Amino acid sequence: MRGRIESGQRVSMKVCSFDEIKEGDIVFVKWKGNYLLHLVKAIRADQLLIGNNLGKINGWIPKENLLAKVIQVHEDPSSI
Repeated sequence: MRGRIESGQRVSMKVCSFDEIKEGDIVFVKWKGNYLLHLVKAIRADQLLIGNNLGKINGWIPKENLLAKVIQVHEDPSSI
């Protein structure tokens, strides 16, 4: 998520339902055997289109692979 969240920067996340997600949210997802933060680009029926902040689109993930939503990006590691 370079640009919105830099490597090593801390975030707070909240477990949420698929219905709570909207385009532009940053989500923690399972993707091809890995776990990562990505930007929600679009939503349809039971899938999220994920990509990065630089315009790259990764693809559609099923709602079951949504793990959490980022609710805060911490500028200072001591602010957690």
